[in-house]
Amino acid sequence: MKKIVLILMLCLSVGCKKDRKDAPTKDAKTHSEEHTHEKHSGHHSANEFMHKSSFEELITRFESPERDAYQHPDKVLEHVGDIQGRTVMDIGAGSGYFSVKLVERGAKVIAADVDDSFLEFIQNRIEENSLENIETRKIPYDSPNLKEDEVDLVLVVNTYHHIENRPEYFAQVKKGTKVNGDLVIIDFFKTDTPVGPPSDHKLSMDVVVDELKKAGDSSFDVNVDLLPYQYIVTAK
Repeated sequence: MKKIVLILMLCLSVGCKKDRKDAPTKDAKTHSEEHTHEKHSGHHSANEFMHKSSFEELITRFESPERDAYQHPDKVLEHVGDIQGRTVMDIGAGSGYFSVKLVERGAKVIAADVDDSFLEFIQNRIEENSLENIETRKIPYDSPNLKEDEVDLVLVVNTYHHIENRPEYFAQVKKGTKVNGDLVIIDFFKTDTPVGPPSDHKLSMDVVVDELKKAGDSSFDVNVDLLPYQYIVTAK
């Protein structure tokens, strides 16, 4: 009887030790796991966060002098380079903030968005200001809806973290961009900033570059000095 009791106690002791060893602690998340979580987070939560604001509030925010102050659109377009006569898709065009400025610099622009309200707003801007060389295009969440070699440049401002299945999405962007074309992504540093979404909705530059490599891009220029709250990743 004593032998049976001792055997049972030994089994229980070994079992408890095994459980403690296999069970992860609350603080045991590795850097790799955090990196993986960051790569796969953002899309739904970022969209939900944005749509907590009304359409009118979003338009006011996108077109405000406060945005001009941190977005520095003239500096951005100078950084992008000469776009005279080039075809540019503005993915996540929103209010048309950059789309209109691209047209003013001589580009032929496709203002693309998933939201009908934004596209209608841009179309009204086009008609009211008699803008030429600009069209609106409805795109689904999972595709840029580009024809092969259709554009010279794709611009994605404050939108990358809203996109789902990004490596697959930007592989399609690459197919739609001409040889020697560029992809320019501008998004918020993954830290607390006075503007932009909460930090847990943001994506780091490392994640952006890693995902674009998976999409087939291989040459990158990263700028962290031009804008106060945003980085610029250019894939050549």
